Amino acid sequence: METSQERIIIFDTTLRDGEQSPGATLNVEEKLTIARALARLGVDIIEAGFPYASQGDFEAVTKVAGEIGTLDGPIICGLARATQADIKTAAEALKPAAKSRIHTFLATSDIHLQYKLRKTRQEVLAIVPEMVAYAKSFVEDVEFSPEDAGRSDPEFLYQVLEAAIAAGATTINIPDTVGYTTPSEFGALIKGIKDNVPNIDQAIISVHGHNDLGLAVANFLEAVKNGARQLECTINGIGERAGNAALEELVMALHVRRQYFNPFLGRPAESTEPLTKIDTKQIYKTSRMVSNLTGMMVQPNKAIVGANAFAHESGIHQDGVLKNKLTYEIMDAQLIGLTDNQIILGKHSGRNAFRSRLKELGYELNEVELNKAFVRFKDVADKKKEISDWDLEAIVNDEIRQPPELFRLELVQVSCGDNSCPTATVTVRTPAGEELTDAAIGTGPVDAVYKAINRVVNVPNELIEFSVQSVTAGIDAIGEVTIRLRHQDRIYSGRAANTDIIVASARAYIQALNRLYAALQAKNQENPTESVVAS
Repeated sequence: METSQERIIIFDTTLRDGEQSPGATLNVEEKLTIARALARLGVDIIEAGFPYASQGDFEAVTKVAGEIGTLDGPIICGLARATQADIKTAAEALKPAAKSRIHTFLATSDIHLQYKLRKTRQEVLAIVPEMVAYAKSFVEDVEFSPEDAGRSDPEFLYQVLEAAIAAGATTINIPDTVGYTTPSEFGALIKGIKDNVPNIDQAIISVHGHNDLGLAVANFLEAVKNGARQLECTINGIGERAGNAALEELVMALHVRRQYFNPFLGRPAESTEPLTKIDTKQIYKTSRMVSNLTGMMVQPNKAIVGANAFAHESGIHQDGVLKNKLTYEIMDAQLIGLTDNQIILGKHSGRNAFRSRLKELGYELNEVELNKAFVRFKDVADKKKEISDWDLEAIVNDEIRQPPELFRLELVQVSCGDNSCPTATVTVRTPAGEELTDAAIGTGPVDAVYKAINRVVNVPNELIEFSVQSVTAGIDAIGEVTIRLRHQDRIYSGRAANTDIIVASARAYIQALNRLYAALQAKNQENPTESVVAS
């Protein structure tokens, strides 16, 4: 297709595959917030979810389709297995979108056919065109993925793809489902498809890959050189297991090295035209938003968006950068929207300035949410002389973007010291409205707080991760606490921010417990024979 040769199409699956990261579950409002940010970022397609998977996913896809899927907005996509029920549900969820896509998939590797599908190659070869045609009966834009293509027999893969395109697939996605291939292998796979599928010129070649061996981005860039024109990626590279190819890394690699990639897209090497539609200045704040809402921290040495991505400690490097940035920096931090001037508000700032800055950061709050966040802002501003963008994000996410408040922390009080026994007293309001107070002794103040909360809440769990980081520099900085709990092999995250890290720790724990408790309630409604234990 001619348009596919002009640039690289960015297909964002943060809300679908990214949300499958352990503990990264998002509610509908959080998904809408991220979808708005993705639209501002300029992604071509948003894979909003897997509508058949749950009622929550269906509702999220429908709302994203209705609000973000405008005529001048991105295409909204829903995932569906190659079954009539999945496809029909996806079509129903996508109805409000002006531009919609159904993305259906079926495994093609022998290992998946034998152990997962329990089907023969002939059966798969019959199902694929039938289900692609069924999807085509609802929408014009249909994408087909042969799951585990990286480990599939190429000759069989060619047959499946030819049948899918003949049935109406407009995009053919080649997934490295288990992150197994290397760049040269993946590039050869794309080239083989381009050379051996007779009707491949009628579809765009897309790629989807996981980062199990740390090769997802490298694989994608090699795929581009061999004919892939759509890249399926996530913000911060979040996703199943080791994650997906990171959107920010792919976009900036194509931007910084566009003279290298230009000829592969039929352009003059010296062309300065962007290879994607992404507004790179939106990258950093979108990364921060996704990190805040999912509770998935970005490692400091993460390429492009990590805290150290533009930091230099070596004296030689510092000297070179001061003389000319190009000595040790291949891109300007401002290019991704990261500026040195983070300080913008103080205790005398008014509501309008507060609202305007939040809107610039991507947060559109209703009056109730704005009032709550503004009260918290004033409280923090009384303790801190200057409030940065990062502080504002922490305030909004701590006050507004919360899971259902089933348990509410009313009081936390700690006594500790080098010659005393750490003791915590907490008061928690239960879902029934009862206020319960208890105390506990721990190895440290946070341990004591968590033990006291557990005595009140009485929901079994295992704490598997606890981390604290300063939002900004300075002794008066807001501390951000991220935790993960495990219950019956599922992980639930919590995140909170406060100038008092003990309070932040308690709130993060309560947030994670609320996610866990809500999941147990939902499971109990589906299976009334199982009870939810709570005080």
